[in-house]
Amino acid sequence: MAARARFVHNRRAADEDGSDEEEALSSSDDGGGDEEEEEMEAEGSEEEEEPAARASSSSSVAAAAAGRGGRKGPITISLKKVCKVCKKTGHEAGFKGAVYIDCPMKPCFLCKMPGHTTLTCPHRVAMEHGVIPAPRRNTNTSLDYVFQSQVKGKISMVKPRFLVPNQLECGNIKFHQRRVTCLEFHPTKNNVLLSGDKKGLLGIWDYVKLHEKITYDSVHSCILNSMKFDTANDGVLYTASSDGTISSTDLDTGIGSPLLNLNPDGWSGPSTWRMIYGMDLNTEKGLLLVADSFGFLYLLDRRSKERIGQPILIHKKGSKVTGLHCNPAQPEVLLSSGNDHFARIWDTRKLDPKSALASLAHGRVVNSGYFSPRSGNKIMTTCQDNRIRVWDYIFGNLESPSREIVHSHDFNRHLTPFKAEWDPKDYSETVAVIGRYISENYNGVALHPIDFIDTSTGKLLAEVMDPDITTISPVNKLHPQDDILATGSSRSIFIWKPKNEVDPTEERTSQKVKEYVYGSGSHKKPNGKHDNSSDDDSDGGGGKGKKAKKTRFTHTAKGKGKSKA
Repeated sequence: MAARARFVHNRRAADEDGSDEEEALSSSDDGGGDEEEEEMEAEGSEEEEEPAARASSSSSVAAAAAGRGGRKGPITISLKKVCKVCKKTGHEAGFKGAVYIDCPMKPCFLCKMPGHTTLTCPHRVAMEHGVIPAPRRNTNTSLDYVFQSQVKGKISMVKPRFLVPNQLECGNIKFHQRRVTCLEFHPTKNNVLLSGDKKGLLGIWDYVKLHEKITYDSVHSCILNSMKFDTANDGVLYTASSDGTISSTDLDTGIGSPLLNLNPDGWSGPSTWRMIYGMDLNTEKGLLLVADSFGFLYLLDRRSKERIGQPILIHKKGSKVTGLHCNPAQPEVLLSSGNDHFARIWDTRKLDPKSALASLAHGRVVNSGYFSPRSGNKIMTTCQDNRIRVWDYIFGNLESPSREIVHSHDFNRHLTPFKAEWDPKDYSETVAVIGRYISENYNGVALHPIDFIDTSTGKLLAEVMDPDITTISPVNKLHPQDDILATGSSRSIFIWKPKNEVDPTEERTSQKVKEYVYGSGSHKKPNGKHDNSSDDDSDGGGGKGKKAKKTRFTHTAKGKGKSKA
């Protein structure tokens, strides 16, 4: 028999869920993205008014006029088509089921180039279209000598077998109160996954012990953007939030001690409120590096828990720094990404606003930038112009990337930004994973796959999906040791493992059985789908001073349902 997928369903109290707005994640909606992202376009953010609704509205106006003057007012019904993108009449654009219809006034939504539509875009047919691997651009320099002697030996010359975690193993339905914003595997406890959400809640889940979870809702008051473990003590987690604080949290008690507060005087308007997105840890120096939404970098001593020096402007003043990453081979080398359409490389030993080692230009907002996980010799960035850019050699010419891979991750509102991440187990440093925004039609169901990409060629290695998960999965994390993928989709978390090789005949005749574990008051929709809707109408307050909640699920029910990995 095929493997069994297990699910935990969590239902919030009526006063919480009753006020929730459904998150625009299904393929029939065209909203998506971070509402705080000022650089993004507002395409598709408004829903078209239905003729019937307009007729009803006109009728009510006419009735009011008749009541006042005793005469019936005229009823006007407009059947004009209004484009959701350019707001002009005469045509429509946006998602129609699993199909994205382009606005004729705009270029292709996928590759941003004129002359064709998204349906006929060559990059949709073959992701590697137009990708030409570039040769190494610089040799025989002093830096090249350092790389050859110290780093190259760490890179495996034989590419290992790649196992795709393409089968849904289990899920925690509606684990969070708001959309999932970040995921992190525990460094020593292989089966433990940590997650943060838009409300600032921190969740801890052992996905082997399906029935138990721990949530701490007193760590932050709004969006939890980043998490890093203390390498000297895996029971301590550093978290960064849009409330402008860095917290050091004891995972056993849920008690957090603030390390940095950029808004000590509280809220005095958006022009002064500082949010923290980027954070990383320099393990050799014991430094915690933090960047805010105004372009500044802060250095914290992990041991003394005090700030070092003054903030340093590393991106355009007033622009958000979306991410930070220390080079795994040379931790003093820092990569930053920002809203100013640049990713920059820094030497943290001599930081100055104009001391960037390199500035990597992009077309739009840079969601993330990462060094390759072992040698640190490559750079991969994710940009809102639907491009994944790869630089093969950080000691070479960085004026232009080695290759640009067109991929659908441009979005608008109500989504956590997409970020392509390296596979930490891949010694060849070529495999990356990222969720897809534009849906595809799979046997009549509109699904948003999770893509595995070979960054050396631009080819699509695998696309992972399940017919029961129709929401978008922008947050994805690969396990550092095991062939496991964790995904955050709306308020839920899913675990994927490689599909067992079985005889094709047996696979056709067997029916996958899913094990559903229900929490208090949780329910399954009549159509058999998971109730995975989410709200995103506010940043929400985390509720300071609340105790950590631990919930145990004991009632088990089994149900059958088709599933495709």
